[in-house]
Amino acid sequence: MGSRVGKGARGLTRRSAIGATGAAISALGASAAGDGRAQVRTGITRLKLKHTWTTVMSSSDFRDTLQVSYSRNGITGHGEGAPIVRYNESAESARKAVESVQDLLAGADPAAFEKLTAEVFRRIDGQYAAKSAINIALMDWTGQRLGVPLYRYFGLDPKDAPVTTFSIGIDNPATTRAKVEEAAPFPILKIKVGLDTDEATIAAVRAVTKKPLRVDANEGWKTKEEAVRKINWLEKQGVEFVEQPMPANMIEETRWVRARVHIPVIADESCLHAADIPKVKDAFDGINVKLDKAGGVLEAYRMIEIAKSFGMKTMLGCMVSSSCTVTAAAHLSPLVDYADLDGNLLIANDPYSGVIVRNGKLILPDRPGLGLLPLSRA
Repeated sequence: MGSRVGKGARGLTRRSAIGATGAAISALGASAAGDGRAQVRTGITRLKLKHTWTTVMSSSDFRDTLQVSYSRNGITGHGEGAPIVRYNESAESARKAVESVQDLLAGADPAAFEKLTAEVFRRIDGQYAAKSAINIALMDWTGQRLGVPLYRYFGLDPKDAPVTTFSIGIDNPATTRAKVEEAAPFPILKIKVGLDTDEATIAAVRAVTKKPLRVDANEGWKTKEEAVRKINWLEKQGVEFVEQPMPANMIEETRWVRARVHIPVIADESCLHAADIPKVKDAFDGINVKLDKAGGVLEAYRMIEIAKSFGMKTMLGCMVSSSCTVTAAAHLSPLVDYADLDGNLLIANDPYSGVIVRNGKLILPDRPGLGLLPLSRA
């Protein structure tokens, strides 16, 4: 859909090519609606981290994610949601949320995924990781049915996918240095901070690398004065921008901070959905969009476009997830300024192969839909 079709190429004009694509989409809707009910399956997968993952909010050696499959007409779309405890989500509550709309999903027309996703949002209160898993599965199914990678459906060029950062969780200085050395192939690092040990953490990083850094405080700094002091210090350490310096509700304080620092301030917890963007546009320079918080690919796409319309920087991030969610986000990455899509690289038992990273650059799969392969077949 996003490929260039010149006049006369394979006997098609641009107009006839567009018409053919429209006909394919119409046929998709007609056939999907007439082939009986879909099968919707759920499961919980425990992803084992390569290193203990510590932020201001939590520390863990594994993460449980919800897996959703949507099967119809011989095609199976895969989705995943990484529930967030902060928002009263768990893998089990996410599974129950999907099961509450299983009949809707089984009987609806998947080609009308916009309408179907909206109805899922209406019926499920909260549980955005569950909503995301459903929407990702539907989008994967649609791309496979149309025979195009998801980025082509959105009219994007995979060559525009950015470099991703590699994240370094909070740890003692010796382990931090070891993690940084292990991340040698990545040209840009994202460092988790937000504690009294911030200076020691950055010193440990700078002891082994001069790479550009991006910093995520995860709401860890509790006063605007502390935030200004630390951000201005971090600027001198080669930090390009700071993500979510203070608690999500401290919008006015962040506006005060932004006027006193010289590097961009990016919203994460302060901006979860498209409706939040107008509230934060004057306090932050950009937003970090995560499918698990937004509720899937469609809402993430809306967030990116709305933020850009306000002149804000855009970033795609992720939770600790498998290549399912990370690849889904990566299909939108040609749209954004920054990417932090490394959740699959932090785990030891990824069930899929999808997007790959080469010298930090995101390389999108050219297979239909998400383009996932079971890892045993990769």
